Amino acid sequence: MAELGEIVARYPWIETVFWLSVLLVAAGVVNLVVRLALVRGLNRLIAGIALLNGPDVVRAGILSRLANAAPALVIAGWIMAVPGLPPVLGQVVRNVAHAFIILVVAMAIVAAVNLGERIWHRRNGASGRTIRGYVQVANILIYGLATILMIAAIIDRSPLILLSGLGALTAVLMLVFQDTILSLVASVQISSTGIVRVGDWIEMPSMNADGDVVDLSLYSVTVKNWDSTYTTFPVRKLVSEPFKNWRGMTESGGRRIKRALPIDQNSVRFLHDDERDRLARLRPLAEYMPRKAQEMAQWNAALGDAAQTPANTRRMTNIGSFRAYVDAYLRARPDIRQDMTLLVRQLPPGADGLPLEVYCFTATTAWGAYEGIQADMFDHLIAILPEFGLRLFQSPTGHDFGRLAVAPLADRAAA
Repeated sequence: MAELGEIVARYPWIETVFWLSVLLVAAGVVNLVVRLALVRGLNRLIAGIALLNGPDVVRAGILSRLANAAPALVIAGWIMAVPGLPPVLGQVVRNVAHAFIILVVAMAIVAAVNLGERIWHRRNGASGRTIRGYVQVANILIYGLATILMIAAIIDRSPLILLSGLGALTAVLMLVFQDTILSLVASVQISSTGIVRVGDWIEMPSMNADGDVVDLSLYSVTVKNWDSTYTTFPVRKLVSEPFKNWRGMTESGGRRIKRALPIDQNSVRFLHDDERDRLARLRPLAEYMPRKAQEMAQWNAALGDAAQTPANTRRMTNIGSFRAYVDAYLRARPDIRQDMTLLVRQLPPGADGLPLEVYCFTATTAWGAYEGIQADMFDHLIAILPEFGLRLFQSPTGHDFGRLAVAPLADRAAA
């Protein structure tokens, strides 16, 4: 023992190394005990508590992260007791250990916040609302505060000193984090108003986006387009640029049909008596034609002698009868919403004929079914037009010019 004392007295660093080794071993033992005994035991206990969403808490790794602080606590508490260690070095090690503890606690808090988001999304995800933007803001604030505390711990100064110094850097920080600040404001506005939610169909031509929103975070929006491509753009674009959200259409349960048939104006005329009788046999017009005929007869009877001039009388037109036919046809279809706007109207005539617009809503919002209903409807309306003596307006085609060229030849051959 005397010889050992002499060696230690001659080489004091041996004692320093010895006690440092003891401290490191103690930190390792504490870490092992905390992880194997405390963390595993608590995880098993928490996993069985359904009220706390125990399995989710275990998978989030909150206790595992906190366990990393155990060896740092041992080192921070006993490093200054190591004999022969320079006070400056001991102070630095202790400050670094304190900073590490702050980082571990911050990571555990972030894990808990993310766990809360997952639980909220599981219970409220069907509504399409998301709190990811708020969660990301909270994570930024947590890590920002942890960074300030870590720096204060390392330099062994009060964090209030660092906070007071940030005032002079405000302009620089606003310039550096300009996009983050704008995205933060936009994300909070979108989340609070609910103008866009995950699952919404949006159309934004400026961003080449036309599809469903699959992700809505603090910084960006991801849209899965109908051609199965993805478009990602800054979330602030939803506030600064126009876009169309089709959620209202989906929630209403009806999708609008707004399409016009261009009628050749040269085919519009009054109906003859035999034509009125023939059209009255069409089921959609079975009630309209007699009622309209009686109404016009009463009107014309009130004219007296003026009724001798046909121009003074009211007479049925083929386009008016066709408009009544289309209206009755739509009202008889079960795949057209009768409780929503339904009308057939004439638009101002122009160089492309007289547009007869159909305005109604289908009873489904599914894209394929909607297109099928619309196509079936206009197939029938276009095919029934000749029954009313009407023609669609169409610009001349090569076939038309070919018929014009053949006609003179046919006339010459006949001559």
